[in-house]
Amino acid sequence: MKSIKVFSTLALLLFMISACGEDTSVVESGTYTGTIQEVNAEETEIYVELESGDVIELYFTDTTTLTQNGEDVPFSTIQVDDRVEVTVEKTGQRLDPVSVELLNE
Repeated sequence: MKSIKVFSTLALLLFMISACGEDTSVVESGTYTGTIQEVNAEETEIYVELESGDVIELYFTDTTTLTQNGEDVPFSTIQVDDRVEVTVEKTGQRLDPVSVELLNE
């Protein structure tokens, strides 16, 4: 009976830990293409699934540029499933988006 309680407690803890966060990756600085998986407008945050299958989390900074067809567009333009090209700079374990270009026409 005691082993069942221990197993149940461990299973609950594992479930709680796995439910707490997104499974994201940190990639090297560079330019990548992918698809918008999630948009958090309040935090100007996007999740991008790269062609490699990795998902990166990007918080826009004051210097991040967002363009479509060569013109600046507002953050509200971004939609889930949009194709994007992102240029990121790795700083420690954080990725700063330098530029995000919407590839949809």
